[in-house]
Amino acid sequence: MTLKRASLRSPLGQARGLGSAKEGVHHWWAQRVTAVALVPLSIWLVATLVRLSNTGYAGFVSWFSNPIHVTVMILLLGVSFHHAQLGVQVVVEDYIPGHGPRIVVNMLVNFVCYALAALSIVSILIVAFKG
Repeated sequence: MTLKRASLRSPLGQARGLGSAKEGVHHWWAQRVTAVALVPLSIWLVATLVRLSNTGYAGFVSWFSNPIHVTVMILLLGVSFHHAQLGVQVVVEDYIPGHGPRIVVNMLVNFVCYALAALSIVSILIVAFKG
């Protein structure tokens, strides 16, 4: 028969070092803030697309020459790609077993999201300054 050793440490002391309970709060808040920011930005995009549906490319380019429209579109793209990256990261962490593969896939997701965001923003700037 073995005796169970009594610990003088509190439950909080025993849990310390096993991971922060607050580690995911920043990620959770970032996901919620980007989701809320996407609501008015998406409404703006839909209203803009409806308004510009009959103008053709020339009308779009002339509309896009306004710096406010370019700024809002870049903001929409940046927030969208960041929101997507956060969402895919949660899926990867939940469904990919193993620490190593999870890190590799998260790095790949980050790279793809940042690359697509940069490509989109550069494309918008090219159209805006060309017109």
